[in-house]
Amino acid sequence: MGKKADIAVVGLGVMGENLILNMASNGFTVACYNRTTSKVDAFVDGRAAGKNIIGCHSIGELITTLKRPRKLMLMIQAGKAVDEFIASVLSFLDTGDVIIDGGNSHFMDTARRMREVESNGLYYVGAGISGGEQGALTGPSIMPGGSAEAWHIVRPIFQTICAFTGDGSPCCDWVGEGGAGHFVKMVHNGIEYGDMQLICETYQIMKDGLGLSNREMADVFGRWNQGPLASYLIAITSHILTHQDGDGRATVDRILDVAAQKGTGKWTVVTALNVGQPLTLIGEAVFARCLSALKDERVAASRIFWGPPARFQGDRAAAIDDLEQALYASKIVSYAQGYQLMRAVAAEQGWHLNYGGIALMWRGGCIIRSVFLRDIKQAFDADPDLVNLMLAPFFKTAIENAQAGWRRTAALAIHLGIPAPAIGAALAYYDGYRTARLPANLLQAQRDYFGAHTYERVDKPRGLFFHTHWNGNREATASKTPLA
Repeated sequence: MGKKADIAVVGLGVMGENLILNMASNGFTVACYNRTTSKVDAFVDGRAAGKNIIGCHSIGELITTLKRPRKLMLMIQAGKAVDEFIASVLSFLDTGDVIIDGGNSHFMDTARRMREVESNGLYYVGAGISGGEQGALTGPSIMPGGSAEAWHIVRPIFQTICAFTGDGSPCCDWVGEGGAGHFVKMVHNGIEYGDMQLICETYQIMKDGLGLSNREMADVFGRWNQGPLASYLIAITSHILTHQDGDGRATVDRILDVAAQKGTGKWTVVTALNVGQPLTLIGEAVFARCLSALKDERVAASRIFWGPPARFQGDRAAAIDDLEQALYASKIVSYAQGYQLMRAVAAEQGWHLNYGGIALMWRGGCIIRSVFLRDIKQAFDADPDLVNLMLAPFFKTAIENAQAGWRRTAALAIHLGIPAPAIGAALAYYDGYRTARLPANLLQAQRDYFGAHTYERVDKPRGLFFHTHWNGNREATASKTPLA
């Protein structure tokens, strides 16, 4: 019998291959399998040549190469393919073996699969992995959840191959049971949508509003990357804006303005709707991608509708400073909303999430990595029960300092006719959150008028509901049971 593998990886897309190479470079022996076995041979004879990587041509062969307890990691397309593979492999595994799903599965699917796998005496881990192809190769952020008993089995590998913060902390820790790991990765992706949209809105205001060149914008983003906005996404934006095709023309200017999406942003927004959380900024980021997809309609509409001419008259340097403040304040709102969603779903699912620990996991390897996350970790370390990130002293002060520039930026975008839905949604959320009395009293009156849906009163105890006979003279009637 040859050398046994520490772990097996199924699926030889770029992410799967790079994770395998990462594991092998860190001293682990890895078995690999792909349904199209020619990909196994090409990988073993190519990128994996000379490394501790064992190619397998069948599930049976794959399982026999593994040390016990066996660890089998799936890097395959989310959805039906995961269920089908689990069904095909169960008969080959024994009590205590671990199946790991490293794809972007929906967290409720992961919770269901964990129950099914555990009923067969096995353990199941849903591991959210962020960092893209390069992160998979050099160290991603890993967010594992599922069968708690499996953590000590997979931890030695995961906390070796993951990214690390500057102080040496691993960007991987146990998230919680059920689908907690994939849920936190889903929220990460939703926040990623928000970050990218905010940056894109800032880019368009600078380009179409202020008339900056790509080189000038690259310099602005480069300068911002030295301050509180320092992040992977800001850094790559600066780099993108300086990249040229072979003929010397800017690459970014030749890219079609139609954004794609894989679904995790939509899942985040749908989940927020299901639990009644105002995830407005990320929602606008998702819908902005949807609007971008209506390219032909937008081109036709551009010939029909008119708006204000996008000509800026004023101090460009001051406007750029305002943009920095608007981007920073909006980013605070985006993360505040994301963390509120995590808190709401954790309460519903019975999870005990470590919110500071989640920020730590995101500080390295993942797409949203930034210095900003250090401040989030410190906020939750100081107050683990913090109900809204904006209420932390550091972020409260940051928003107060940024508010004037934030408002001027939103007004500027409106004045110039430049769409900035995420920046606007962030400001509207902040204004709504700080408003003690919203117009929902009128909304409830309207609902009661046409549907007898009842309402509560400010002059009566909470939990007592009233219905008014709006077209009559009778007094409002009280009930302890509201109508839907």
